[in-house]
Amino acid sequence: MGIINTDIKQKTIEKEVSLTGVGLHTGKNVTLTFTPAPANFGLAFKRVDLEGAPVIEADANYVTNTQRGTRIEKNGVAIQTSEHVLAALVGLDIDNAIIELDASEPPIMDGSSKFFVEAIEKAGIVELDAFREEFEVTEIVSYTDEESGSEILVMPAKEYQITTMVDFGTKVLGTQNANLKTLSEFKTDFADSRTFSFLHELEMLLEHGLIKGGDLNNAIVYVDKEISPETIEKLKTAFNKDSIAVKPNGILDNLTLHHPNEAARHKLLDVLGDLALVRTRIRGKVIANKPGHYVNTQFAKKLAKIIKNERRNNVPNIDLNQPPLMDITQIMAMLPHRQPFLLIDKVFELTESYVTATKNVTMNEEFFKGHFPGAPVMPGVLIVEAMAQTGGILVLNTVPDPENYLTFFMKMDNVKFKQKVVPGDTLIFKCSLITPIRRGICHMQGYAYANGKLCAEAELMAQISKVK
Repeated sequence: MGIINTDIKQKTIEKEVSLTGVGLHTGKNVTLTFTPAPANFGLAFKRVDLEGAPVIEADANYVTNTQRGTRIEKNGVAIQTSEHVLAALVGLDIDNAIIELDASEPPIMDGSSKFFVEAIEKAGIVELDAFREEFEVTEIVSYTDEESGSEILVMPAKEYQITTMVDFGTKVLGTQNANLKTLSEFKTDFADSRTFSFLHELEMLLEHGLIKGGDLNNAIVYVDKEISPETIEKLKTAFNKDSIAVKPNGILDNLTLHHPNEAARHKLLDVLGDLALVRTRIRGKVIANKPGHYVNTQFAKKLAKIIKNERRNNVPNIDLNQPPLMDITQIMAMLPHRQPFLLIDKVFELTESYVTATKNVTMNEEFFKGHFPGAPVMPGVLIVEAMAQTGGILVLNTVPDPENYLTFFMKMDNVKFKQKVVPGDTLIFKCSLITPIRRGICHMQGYAYANGKLCAEAELMAQISKVK
């Protein structure tokens, strides 16, 4: 498992776009507006109908209910049925966006993601000056709900893929499968797959007033029992129809299936939307057997927790016994620093977006003479300086004559020290670009590890300047 830095740019929408409809469960008119968001913002909802326009991030830790949809809530402010909107954004490969609502629930539209996809494409999609991080799956992670028998897992794969298998034990629906091999298939093959219900569920929902916004245009109703004249009258009243009948394929009339396995495809759409709550793109194949919002979101919480731990302990996987990409002589040819202030010994990886380097800490370091000589500990400021020198390799690699440049700090943010570093430790540094290098300015996230643990981190900005 690990968090990887890709060379893929993050994306958002180009301009605002709105659409209106009714909430499935509330029956209330609602306007939804997609608005652009900056890099590293993620996906979030904004309740513009409430004082202060509170923001609720699309985060698995905010899930409070999964009955008939995924509800997220933060500080008492809730969003119901978040999954169809989130599926549209992820399905169109968007990393950052704000979803403004003037009610607690997005419009149900036709029960799919189709209209959200159309609106987003109308707004346009643009790249941002920041690279995407992905959670690379290297071993199977699974979650099982013993009560329902539902199971969901993710296994290694080269890109984000999803397979769903549904079996409700009914003759009318039977067993169905759906498979998304690449996100580019979502728009054409899955976005128009509508939500569905069984007749016995529909009767219960109507009795409890839970689908006030429902009609025969936004939900497939599978008739899994004998339909009585009394039930037909109730449905005619509820849906404001002059007549109600059952089609030969076992669904209520006035609706034609978009796909023979539309139920499995919609379940896949739900999985995609619910797993957006992980808040990190997944590089792996998700297999969901009898998925539902509860098992989806429990799995999302599990993945989010794993990713949080990986982010803290994401030690670069380098073989310290192998010859480095750059040794100390090559480093000195690029960096202007010299002993005792040259604080990196070897460079092992160097790409356009990140660099890894190491330092062997020995008792012979000059700073140990005065810094806690009786209990030697490497000064934290020097660990940050070593991070900056590692980042200096990254930015100086962009010019043909690095020996003619100096690197200067511009700012440091979110500096944290986790573990002490002592003689005998080998420090591993990794600096990754937060935004692409422009005009010699390097904005990066730096991490330092020792003994397999994170010992320091900082957000750094530096600029190279040509020696006059």
